[in-house]
Amino acid sequence: MSIRLGYQIPNFSYGGPVADLFPTVIAQAREAESSGFDTVFVMDHFYQLPGLGQLDEPMLESYTALAGLATATSTIQLSALVTGNTYRNPTMLAKTVTTLDVVSGGRAVLGIGAGWFELEHQQLGYEFGTFTDRFARLGEALEIIAPMLRGDRPTYEGKWYRADGAINEPRFRDDLPILLGGSGERKTFGFAARYADHLNIICNADELPRKMAALADRCEESGRDRGTLETSYLASVILDEDGDRARRLQREYLGVRGVDLDAMSASERAAATARQFVGSPDEVAEQLRTRVLDHGIDGLVINMAVNGHTPGVVELAGRTLRPLVGG
Repeated sequence: MSIRLGYQIPNFSYGGPVADLFPTVIAQAREAESSGFDTVFVMDHFYQLPGLGQLDEPMLESYTALAGLATATSTIQLSALVTGNTYRNPTMLAKTVTTLDVVSGGRAVLGIGAGWFELEHQQLGYEFGTFTDRFARLGEALEIIAPMLRGDRPTYEGKWYRADGAINEPRFRDDLPILLGGSGERKTFGFAARYADHLNIICNADELPRKMAALADRCEESGRDRGTLETSYLASVILDEDGDRARRLQREYLGVRGVDLDAMSASERAAATARQFVGSPDEVAEQLRTRVLDHGIDGLVINMAVNGHTPGVVELAGRTLRPLVGG
């Protein structure tokens, strides 16, 4: 398993009827598959996230959507970025992602994190708890899920979860990969060092040197060779053959969300766009190389909430970015 170039679909607000929604998702996944992306991701949320849209905008259940994409694609890996641990019992999650692996012919990746969106939990009836609670639950869940993915039958008794010889059959393989996603330098990175094949880092680009140093420390504490844990960075990309048009799209997108870049100081603009990479293909490639990859990150996961659903845009991104990460 390697994730060098991933495409995340965070937005299902395409402006057409519901009947056209999933065909548009499939079109993006197929375009990603044919243009050099190795993985397609969806978010594991039930409401649209603040900053991306209104809460009641369309949001698909992640594993149902991924199973649908499995039948519409043939080679690209499939994952949630990332599964909220609080939404599912760990034995059920192990079974769900293993079934996705069977359905897809060995293309599933378990992306997982502690969960963070409190409003979803409150309104849908999931226990949220404290920050400490959520990470304790994630640690317990991984003690159950990881062996189930390998074909073991774990027995575990924790504060939050239990299992008694849990069986997970059938399995397509015994090495279904685990991806941890987040920014926490102690807990998330520590779990990644202990359990994961891949860590997706979510942060402002200028924080990457510190994040990479913290990851090296967690690997050393766990007795793991840092080189055995692959990394990627989650980037929001607004790409167009015309760089000025891409910047106009950025201003329009942010303006609808109450962010007026033209009214900000240079430092305020930098803070508001710290995770965005905007411009022509050459401009975006240079930004991602110098701001991300030059810090030792192995790969990129991009989302294109502004125009990724427009035919040809994902293909342009794949053609632009694949050479940066090998291949």
